[in-house]
Amino acid sequence: MDPNDKKKALRLLTYGLYIATSRDLNGYAGGTINWLSQSSFSPPLVMAGIQRDSSLHQAIATSGIFAVHIVGRSQKDLATSFFKGAAVQGDTMNGFRFGSGVTGAPVLVDPPAWFECRVVETLFRGDHTIFVGEVVAAGVRRNEEPLTLREAGFAYGG
Repeated sequence: MDPNDKKKALRLLTYGLYIATSRDLNGYAGGTINWLSQSSFSPPLVMAGIQRDSSLHQAIATSGIFAVHIVGRSQKDLATSFFKGAAVQGDTMNGFRFGSGVTGAPVLVDPPAWFECRVVETLFRGDHTIFVGEVVAAGVRRNEEPLTLREAGFAYGG
């Protein structure tokens, strides 16, 4: 297999940009993710690929909870602010306000939509872990088209 063809082909998969957040006894964690998909209607399940060496991974693995925030098309700055994890100051994470969701996961105020999950399955393979989460809470604040990886000018994977 030609490694460049593999990389190019895999980068043609379509992805959105999302912010995932969690918390454990060590504090809050967050990061920009793009490997996310709904995997069941009943019960409502999503699967998220989280980089194994991240503080977000540690928090989700320890607490069993996470929130996913849909990044709006006008919010490239939000997506880029979470590339290197999360820094919390008071009620802000990377400069964006948040509160506590029903699971205890931090829920950002600015994204157009969000949902919270409890982990029901975990698959440890490769450099990312697949967390399957049951959606236990969700909200929509406004209608805005989601930002995609390609629209933002980013490439990840391959």
